[in-house]
Amino acid sequence: MISRYTREEMGRVWSDQNRLAKWLEVELAATDALAEAGRVPAEAAKELRAKAEVPSPERVEEIEKETRHDVIAFTLAVEEQVGPVGRHLHYGLTSSDVLDTATALLIRDANEVIRPRIDRLAEALKARAHEHKDTPMMGRTHGVHAEPTTFGLVLANFYSELQRDRERFEMAAKQMNVGAISGAVGTFAHLGPEIEAKICAKLGLEPAAISTQVIQRDRHAFYLSTLAVLAATMEKIALEVRHLQRTEVREAEESFGKGQRGSSAMPHKKNPINAENICGLARLVRANSIAAMENVALWHERDISHSSVERVILPDSTILIDFMLHRTAALIENLRVYPENMQRNLALSKGLYVSGAVLLILVEKGVERGEAYKWVQGNAMKVWEGDEDFQSVLATDKRITEKISKEELDACFDLKHQLRYVDEIFNRVFPGKS
Repeated sequence: MISRYTREEMGRVWSDQNRLAKWLEVELAATDALAEAGRVPAEAAKELRAKAEVPSPERVEEIEKETRHDVIAFTLAVEEQVGPVGRHLHYGLTSSDVLDTATALLIRDANEVIRPRIDRLAEALKARAHEHKDTPMMGRTHGVHAEPTTFGLVLANFYSELQRDRERFEMAAKQMNVGAISGAVGTFAHLGPEIEAKICAKLGLEPAAISTQVIQRDRHAFYLSTLAVLAATMEKIALEVRHLQRTEVREAEESFGKGQRGSSAMPHKKNPINAENICGLARLVRANSIAAMENVALWHERDISHSSVERVILPDSTILIDFMLHRTAALIENLRVYPENMQRNLALSKGLYVSGAVLLILVEKGVERGEAYKWVQGNAMKVWEGDEDFQSVLATDKRITEKISKEELDACFDLKHQLRYVDEIFNRVFPGKS
């Protein structure tokens, strides 16, 4: 269920009432600009501005049943309010002039909701990253123990990726912040480019450099693809939590509320349901980005195949992203972390995570790399198959001890040495923060 948190803010953006309000905003901006240019009587523009109100969605829908055209139904509903002066409404415009320009305003509203959500997630990641900067844990590649890292570095990596997501989001938002009042095929046959520029300026939009009957859909595809990448980042975070919450690992887990139940059949269960929800919703946002790609190629100067798709994917994707950001931020803010289990899991490999360091020392001592690899790997396999720890096994191999002193070998197993550059990495990710 999508929470009230999302419904109350993003829900208002995509309400029928707000959609019609944006249409009226474009129409009145156009009338004002035309009055300034002497194409519409100044008094008529003032009267329209004074009398026109956003018609009820129910009335527009009622008229549309007859007209089978939403914008015509809208203009007729407004004309009912204003009387004869309504003849100056929609002067020189085609429907897409209103629809596409109003869509830019709706996306701008949606972006104003999304931005603080991104910031909240970023702050959560930053705070928890610094909290666990020096909390060692096993790094895994292919799901197998590799070398030590810290949980702070894991979170800092997510934070850094989110900063790139934010940069891409702002670029896509800028490309969507355009209007077009260029007529039936984009040639300004009835209103000139100077009128378009004035209308867009009143709305806080940039005029598209060139359009057909519509603003070109590469912009929308880029915007929705950017949201899909943002969703993928949140899926990445959630998937990490799901892995860490596995019973065999249990290094971190979702918060579990008082009275919450994990399974109808098994009372012991605490499942990563929020993280799984995030991963599932990311699939929808990705799928919508593919639909947006399909909208780029339209017949000639425009067909209507994109319209039905966008009525779904634009509100759905922004609503989904809004909800996912809320849920992912809460996931990180309330995440339970178990450093003692991280230490336990570090010990499971019995020191094998220093194999790379031992290999490099042997190479530095003059051993041919291929040969050194065989020595280290052979000892590592003994540890995998036996009960001894890696350091003890290495200490019994004369080939190793002839090349590496006890002090040098001890240094390899020093966790602080393995993680000596954590502060420097943090300074890269969080410049200016101690």
